[in-house]
Amino acid sequence: MRETCVPGGVKLKDTGFGYTLSLIGGKYKMIIMYWLSEHHVMRFNELQRSIGTISFKTLSVMLKEMEADGLVLRKEFPQVPPKVEYSLSERGLSLIPVLNLMCEWGENNFVPGVEAVQR
Repeated sequence: MRETCVPGGVKLKDTGFGYTLSLIGGKYKMIIMYWLSEHHVMRFNELQRSIGTISFKTLSVMLKEMEADGLVLRKEFPQVPPKVEYSLSERGLSLIPVLNLMCEWGENNFVPGVEAVQR
């Protein structure tokens, strides 16, 4: 019999699966990780332009959360005007294979013209 990520009687948040979802869940965190994995180092405005649909405040909050979770590194340069660069930490990079598997699954299961139900 196959084991499950969320055994009966255990709250999702108390599992490794729930913990992983808490780190990468939400509308933008995986997208931010994607762009940082592709470009290695990006400035705030570069990230915002790449994502396109994210507000200044939302991106700022996401980056702060991801930095607090140890997924993103923030490097500030003491100059005028201020310069800040973002990159994935080793911990963040360790999640890229998970995102790649999700991408592969999507490519294998994508049905043109059929959108997923938004909940």
